[in-house]
Amino acid sequence: MRKLKNEELDRLLPDQFRNVGKQPVVLVLDDVRSATNVGSAFRTSDAFLIEKIYLCGITAQPPHREINKTALGAQHTVEWTHTEEISDCISQLKKEGFQIVAVEQADESTSLIDFKIEKDSKYAFVFGNEVFGVNDAVVQKADTVLEIPQYGTKHSLNISVSIGVVLWDFLAKKEKANS
Repeated sequence: MRKLKNEELDRLLPDQFRNVGKQPVVLVLDDVRSATNVGSAFRTSDAFLIEKIYLCGITAQPPHREINKTALGAQHTVEWTHTEEISDCISQLKKEGFQIVAVEQADESTSLIDFKIEKDSKYAFVFGNEVFGVNDAVVQKADTVLEIPQYGTKHSLNISVSIGVVLWDFLAKKEKANS
């Protein structure tokens, strides 16, 4: 076994990325304080062919030095938009037929282990502020509140880790449903 060289990875060029079919998924980042977390969201979204990122409230926007540092150019390939009010963003996504999935710890949350995807549905995964989580009003409007099981002493994961876990799980389940 040997490690592959970059030229062997068959990566898309930016123009190819823009024109390739995307996953029926968008990310909504609400009041995310850390620009490096935003950059990581871009990079992960690029890796998994996510349709778009919605940056809401105080969430940093490109161009930004800290976003650039972690996004490694994905801020130029993944489509994004900024909305001041997350409620406007959620309302618009609902009108467009997206299932709103707040990633949060809540009394009636669904464990990621038990989360079932519907084959032809579109999903908007909402991630909130690093300290306060997803806004309560968004939790109330969500179709599903999704919780990542955690077994140790900490009660949260870094938002960039949570995004990776949720997107990987979604794509694995989607692939299984399509086979």
